[in-house]
Amino acid sequence: RLLEETLIRQGMPYRIYGGHRFYERLEIKNALAYLRLMLNRDDDASLERVINVPTRGIGTRTVEIVRLRAREQSIPLWQALHDAIHDGTLKGRAANAVQTFANLIEQLDNDAAGMALHELIEHVLHATGLLEHHRNEKGEKGQARVENLEELINAARNFAQGDPFSLQEIGEGAAALEPFLAEAALNAGDHEADDFEDSVQLMTLHSAKGLEFPVVFVAGVEEGLFPHKM
Repeated sequence: RLLEETLIRQGMPYRIYGGHRFYERLEIKNALAYLRLMLNRDDDASLERVINVPTRGIGTRTVEIVRLRAREQSIPLWQALHDAIHDGTLKGRAANAVQTFANLIEQLDNDAAGMALHELIEHVLHATGLLEHHRNEKGEKGQARVENLEELINAARNFAQGDPFSLQEIGEGAAALEPFLAEAALNAGDHEADDFEDSVQLMTLHSAKGLEFPVVFVAGVEEGLFPHKM
């Protein structure tokens, strides 16, 4: 993530082989969707992305009912899900699960007041269960996703520290979150170089084996990381 952001800021074209850019990774997209929904309840794409992530008993049939209601009445999904609960369209476990999700978003928004940006994001990752969800994944994929989420917290801390203004002027809670999400959206844009453009090639050590480059920089050659502790 640090290498990518540095290249973007320097205007240097790059390509990633055999993987996704940091802000395009599934776990990062999910985390950002929660954060966007805190700022804007009418963000339908973010709501649909995380309404059942991690799993909370909201099935595709329930989501389709809410989606159909929103479409027919030309209202946001957030309003549609509340209306569906209040008029009994959603009942029993489905209604309870959807209400629990809505309460979670509202609580996260309330909790944000007075928190530094990185503290807020760390709180959201814990409260939503995203960190625990990936910690419970088997194998290296789950561990990598946890590390990426922890790196998102570091990205937020560096964003605040790297701003030309003080943290107080950036603001706290939602006020600090809005510019951070705007920056993340820019970094998630189309920054990759074209196939035949001179650029920095980012890849794993294993991907680089057998290929020919005039210069190769190996980042992270330190105890416990490379060679890896496992």
